Amino acid sequence: MATKITMPRLSDTMTEGTVATWLKKVGDKVSEGDILAEIETDKATMEFEAFTAGTLLHIGINEGETAPVDSLLAIIGKEGEDISALLSGGNATEVTESKAETQPTTEKTQPTALPKGVTVVTMPRLSDTMTEGTVATWLKKVGDDVKEGDILAEIETDKATMEFESFNAGMLLYIGIQEGQSAPVDSVLAIIGPAGTDITGVAENFTKGGASAPAATEVTPSLAPVTTTIPVAETTASGRIFASPLAKQIAKDKGINLAQVKGTGENGRITKSDVENFTPSNVTPSAVEVSQPTTDNSQPTTVVKPFVPAGEKFSEEIKNSQMRKTIARRLAESKFTAPHYYLTIEVSMDEAMKSRAVINTVPDTKVSFNDMVVKACAMALKKHPQVNSQWREDAMIINHHVNIGVAVAVEDGLVVPVLNFTDQMTLSQIGAAVKDLAGKAKNKKLTPAEMEGSTFTVSNLGMFGIQSFTSIINQPNSAILSVGAIEEKPVVKNGQIVVGNTMTLTLACDHRTVDGATGAQFLQTLRIYLENPVTMLA
Repeated sequence: MATKITMPRLSDTMTEGTVATWLKKVGDKVSEGDILAEIETDKATMEFEAFTAGTLLHIGINEGETAPVDSLLAIIGKEGEDISALLSGGNATEVTESKAETQPTTEKTQPTALPKGVTVVTMPRLSDTMTEGTVATWLKKVGDDVKEGDILAEIETDKATMEFESFNAGMLLYIGIQEGQSAPVDSVLAIIGPAGTDITGVAENFTKGGASAPAATEVTPSLAPVTTTIPVAETTASGRIFASPLAKQIAKDKGINLAQVKGTGENGRITKSDVENFTPSNVTPSAVEVSQPTTDNSQPTTVVKPFVPAGEKFSEEIKNSQMRKTIARRLAESKFTAPHYYLTIEVSMDEAMKSRAVINTVPDTKVSFNDMVVKACAMALKKHPQVNSQWREDAMIINHHVNIGVAVAVEDGLVVPVLNFTDQMTLSQIGAAVKDLAGKAKNKKLTPAEMEGSTFTVSNLGMFGIQSFTSIINQPNSAILSVGAIEEKPVVKNGQIVVGNTMTLTLACDHRTVDGATGAQFLQTLRIYLENPVTMLA
């Protein structure tokens, strides 16, 4: 008797899964323990084994498609077995040729099946919060041969720019989303198949779960995104440099103009090694390079600005990235749903400065003032768990674990990597972890798991010379601490005016969960730890 296989729940938080790759096709024999497919969850891509032997009679979720847990994934049974009863009672749209229906209308009818060997590649869901993606760069053009594992494109999500590999081999027959364009997850990204295959109507009539995908304009050879007339670096028709994300980041850190670098990768693509081995030549500058400070101890970021002659008006339009759109949406939601209020204190940092100087004499140890603030916050949150909370309409969640998010500025906006169980970490461990996560953030290598689960957030603009500021709460947290610069100024100690070093801290609280007195008590405890760092060792 045939058996229905449903989308499994492969993690405790998984509500839907995406089929990354089918390792079996309809008609294949399946043994118990065989890997049926690779399924992408909210945390990882995992192999899914068959617990039933037989023949794969039906696939309910195609590669690249996303479906809720318990949706019909496949049917396994005896070869030739009638599965119509199972399909009629299934909870997924049936995609086999035998059940395909034509619409009784004068419009173009839907094809009953894809042409042989043709695969429709859709916009992948590359992060847990991704709803749409932007094609940053196409690494293949229509007519190019594609091998399994080749990088098809660089996709910009709400969190990072990631390389998207092809799981199929063939010729790139169609591009559905142009460079710089955005489209929802599951939109038709490309079509791959045998050379010369007629794919008329495939993109327009391709369906996801029974709903027609947005129509896309077929790309003609004249719109192929790669030009070959540039003598040094390959660029797209829009002037985009043809380089990997890591190569771009290294070039930015080193102040290298990618237009001067010769790419040795596929289709002239600039790789990491090309940038690292680049030797600058005497080239007439067409831009002004300006150094900007960073949010950690790394070298200042070099920003290349266009040269504008005096007296000329000049403006440029920069398309909003997926990260920028997400930041705008989430901060607006936080500001206008959570009733913010702010508490500010001034903390003496004289003892912290002495302690840090002593700690950093230990070999291979580098602790920043921000690391000390993070450690102090973690310990204060253990004493005041109400600040370490989350608001829900039906309940208030008090977290007794401390996961502190540290805001890091990157090129496209702001990301918040998370230090899990921060209260259990030493100062040196916090310092090493923050440095590692900040580096990953700037190279766009943070994984979704490294940005999830914060219970409190620290934002530091002190290295930019900002004395004090207020932050918007990073929901679902109930509070965020804004850290200003350490200032040398006259202070009163024991009735005498002396030179001291102070730092301003501002706590933004969600009044639904944190009352004013609770926030004030948290800041008092935080002050004790920072003004007497030895107490953090108790």
